[in-house]
Amino acid sequence: MDEITFLVDRDEESGTLIASWDDPGGGGITTQVSDLGELQERVREAVACHFDSGEIPGRIRLHFLTDPIVVAA
Repeated sequence: MDEITFLVDRDEESGTLIASWDDPGGGGITTQVSDLGELQERVREAVACHFDSGEIPGRIRLHFLTDPIVVAA
């Protein structure tokens, strides 16, 4: 598998970002983070834990279900 795609959405109540990927063979990965900066790190860690070392996808795509807003100030 060359690439997997996580769906990323924001929980309206808590404001956390929820990233999830469903494994076609069953199971999957879900992680919650507080901000965009933490998202990449947590997703990489989760993928490394889920796959055997020789099977880790080379690319992880993040598909945002809503557009993220970055606060400038």
